Amino acid sequence: LCCCEYVDRRGERNHLAACCCDCQDLDEGCERWLTCKSLPPGALERIAETVADRVRVPWFAGAVKINVSLVPPLVLLPVLLHVAALHFLLGLVILTSLPAVVLWYYYLTHRRKERTLFFLSLGLFSLGYMYYVFLQEVVPRGHVGFSQVVALTCGLVLMLAALSRAKKDPGYLPIPVSNEKSSHQGLPNKSVRGGSSNGLHGVTTSGAASSRAVNGEAKGYSRLTAEEPEAVKKDWCTKCQLVRPARAGHCRLCGRCVRRLDHHCVWINSCVGEQNHQAFILALSFFMLTSVYGITLTLHTVCRGRTPFVALFYCPGAYSDYSSALSFTCVWYCAIVTAGMGYILLIQLLNISYNVTEREARLALRDNTGHRLLGGLVIDTGQYNRGFLCNWGHFLSLGSSPPQRSAEDIV
Repeated sequence: LCCCEYVDRRGERNHLAACCCDCQDLDEGCERWLTCKSLPPGALERIAETVADRVRVPWFAGAVKINVSLVPPLVLLPVLLHVAALHFLLGLVILTSLPAVVLWYYYLTHRRKERTLFFLSLGLFSLGYMYYVFLQEVVPRGHVGFSQVVALTCGLVLMLAALSRAKKDPGYLPIPVSNEKSSHQGLPNKSVRGGSSNGLHGVTTSGAASSRAVNGEAKGYSRLTAEEPEAVKKDWCTKCQLVRPARAGHCRLCGRCVRRLDHHCVWINSCVGEQNHQAFILALSFFMLTSVYGITLTLHTVCRGRTPFVALFYCPGAYSDYSSALSFTCVWYCAIVTAGMGYILLIQLLNISYNVTEREARLALRDNTGHRLLGGLVIDTGQYNRGFLCNWGHFLSLGSSPPQRSAEDIV
């Protein structure tokens, strides 16, 4: 492939110069729009898939596909903030509608069970752009010292390091390997009954489980015997074809089972589980400290002589010049984001104190088995709660020891 060629979603060779050609769904949609006719079912989805497949940039080994969800934050956020800085009323309308649009998009993707990079790109670009505005508009005023800039930069770097760690493996359970290769080599493809000295049997079940083989760590989770009690059978994941350990859950967005699944976080585009829960809390904590510190420094510079809380609501000279207006608008944008992230961090800290995960809290509410505490902020299931200190000790020890294997693996 040359730098402008690519293989499209139908497996055909295509060229960037033909990005506007041969789109029957788009042609039909435009024709029906001009003639005031309704679109057929699924037409908009097919048009969106075609457009997403053709948004590419030239590269050495062929045109590289660009994720469409990355584009809106990069374009809309600076434009909206600059428009909001033109007048107080514009800022009020934009800063009020922006969280509503983000929440609408979240519920749209959540209902469709879709993974998107929109929230991750919005968060990272917001951090970068706020830092850029701080260096360009606030620091040159001379009221922020070098040590304060260094402290803010260190907080940002630590937050990004914790975020990078939180993006890694949350504790996925290994997927059983298919046994097709063994069957092609002449091995009998039937249920095999194996025994061991401790009385455990490896009887594979019928259906999809009988066509699965295991290796390594997955063996301890994917065996399900006919003699297992009913309580154990409830932990059988029909999607991953394995038996989940205690507190593990299946993420419908990632399509994987995760040890001690807490929730799927759209802001990091990954699950929060046993291996990355501590890094997730660290990233939130560093973000809160850095954001509050940056907001305080900016308000002390723009609104001289007022405390940060008072200046956030009453700053008469904020719109005296465009630089101050842009800084004040960015402060309010940061304050809205910080309030949302602060609420998430508060819920996480309360859940850790009661040793309950978000997934377990939702299941307890659905089954009406949990107790609402602190005005409904936390749901205590009572199943794993061992006291404040023991709960935090358990959380701080997550991921420190490798998961235990089954007796069959040891034998």
